[in-house]
Amino acid sequence: MLTPTYLIRPLPPQTEIETVPVLRALVEANKALAELKGRAATIPNQGILIDTLALQEAKASSEIENIVTTQDELFQADLFPEGPDSVAAKEVALYRDALHLGFRQLKETDGLILNKGLIAIFQMLKKRADGFRNTPGTALKNERTGKVVFVPPQDGREIIRHMSDLERFVNDDGLCDLDPLIKMALIHHQFESIHPFPDGNGRVGRILNVLYLTRTGLLDIPILYLSRYITRHKDEYYHLLQKVRDEGAWEAWILYMLRAVAETSRITLDLIEGMRAQMATMKQRMRTELPKIYSQELLNNLFRHPYTKIEYVQADLNIARQTAGKYLDQLSEKGLLSKHRSGRSNYYINAPLVRLFLEVSGGA
Repeated sequence: MLTPTYLIRPLPPQTEIETVPVLRALVEANKALAELKGRAATIPNQGILIDTLALQEAKASSEIENIVTTQDELFQADLFPEGPDSVAAKEVALYRDALHLGFRQLKETDGLILNKGLIAIFQMLKKRADGFRNTPGTALKNERTGKVVFVPPQDGREIIRHMSDLERFVNDDGLCDLDPLIKMALIHHQFESIHPFPDGNGRVGRILNVLYLTRTGLLDIPILYLSRYITRHKDEYYHLLQKVRDEGAWEAWILYMLRAVAETSRITLDLIEGMRAQMATMKQRMRTELPKIYSQELLNNLFRHPYTKIEYVQADLNIARQTAGKYLDQLSEKGLLSKHRSGRSNYYINAPLVRLFLEVSGGA
């Protein structure tokens, strides 16, 4: 059996966590996050944010695992799940579904994040029926050199014990009085170091981040996703994860995560502002140019589904298929949507919204 290279101890660490640099960064991160939470509440239909931002997070999180897809492939796979589209895009859609599952579980358990829920997320992500690792042999290697950089716990009973301790730390707010953002950084490191699953640990860990922020009330809905920041600072992410294991360098790790929260909050805020402005413009044009078909439900549909189709409009507005098709064609004729064809089906793109996502995701 491989020998683990890091002794996992219960959280919180027995060292000074709230250093001056950490407290300074914490103020900045909490301020940015509070502004995001307030602004998100002004979007009339919260489902728009949950759906559209979850899909963007799924894309960015999968890129960290070298599963790369374009915005077009992503939305096509979402629109036509049975189609012959990119395997990567379907992996991304699975991640989005796992995120939604986690949020549903959070509501069903009255705010608890349980290990059985994380196992269900893993099972959905990986389309398999097992759970925590129970056979030895897992070692994490450097992608470029192939050298082993970290050996997590190997004994299945030890993994269960560590995950039970972590579950308690996540859910028992009386265990320590650290700020939730600092706790999130500690939880993320601990989860990745336990590495409880045979595969998909990075993605489950990043879902855990946003569920924890929602559990603590720092967010009302799960819309702050750190994967874009991690993708852009991937080497530093893995370096600092390992530096805690090698040197106990908690401060540098926590500062990294707080910077991720602050920057991501600001970017998400810009995205929400862009969506609000586009919704206002679209609403005005629909009321002026197509007053007979305008409704808030139709407007919501066009932003909840940047690529939409007759079936989506039919379901959201509870109207006949023929009527839904007529509405979409009229929107296309006015230049509010662009009409496309895939096989025997038409679909309609909200092009300004997709451009906004492209700008935020760096053009991919």
